[in-house]
Order: sequence, then C-alpha cells, then structure tokens
Amino acid sequence: MSLEDFGQLALRDPSVDRLVDEETMSEAERGDVVVDGQLAGWVLREVADLRICLTAPEMVRLERIAKRDGLSLEDARKVTLQRENVQSERYRKHYGFKVDDRSIYHMIFDTNLLPMEDTGKILLFVALGVRSELGISSRKP
Repeated sequence: MSLEDFGQLALRDPSVDRLVDEETMSEAERGDVVVDGQLAGWVLREVADLRICLTAPEMVRLERIAKRDGLSLEDARKVTLQRENVQSERYRKHYGFKVDDRSIYHMIFDTNLLPMEDTGKILLFVALGVRSELGISSRKP
C-alpha cells in the first residue's frame, strides 16, 4: 500500500489512526525512547518529556522527497501536495487540530540549517539536557 493510499484509507476510517496511536503510546510508555511521526507530538503531548518539530523550507523538502523516492521535482511536488492536503483534512476531522499548529512543541528546528550530523548532535544535546533537568538517568541495556 502506498503512502497516498494509506492516507486515503485513514481519512475514511479513523480506526486506522487510532491503531497507530495505540502503538505509539505503547512504545512511549516503555520510556527512554524517541518517537518520530507527524502525529507523535499530538498523541504524546501529555506524556512526552520533549516534543521537537523538525521542519525545512518547502523546496528542500521537495528535493529530499524527489531524491528519496526517485521522482522528478514536479512529481514530488504533486505527490506531496496531495498527501499534505489529505493529512490536513484527516487531522482536522479525526483529531480537531490543524497540522500547521506547532503550539505543542518545545522546540522547532529547521533541518536545513546545518548538516544532518550536526543537527543530530544538537538534538541529542537538547534531549540529554532535558533528561538531566528532569533527573532521568540512562537505562542500561
């Protein structure tokens, strides 16, 4: 099933998102995890110690999607616009929020600002700082 087909299915059937939400919450309740997903910040807003929204300028996002999926830039634009429209409607309809509402995040970070490795180092530094502030020690495997 393509990402586009999944989005359409989830728009028609809210139980699809609810199942993903339950799995997301279950994973988060294990603790000491990083959960990535457009809905993750919303689903985990009451339990997450740190919520970060990663963003990038539209053209950068489209170039990354085109490269990842082997698409032309124009095809990446069309697919992305269609997917984002479905997601926007889905989140509003099933969750009652606008996808561009970033008010729940502690931090918004533009991933185009630095190379990926440096972005990772900054995010790790922030996460470790929050853990320290909260008095959370690292779990040993």
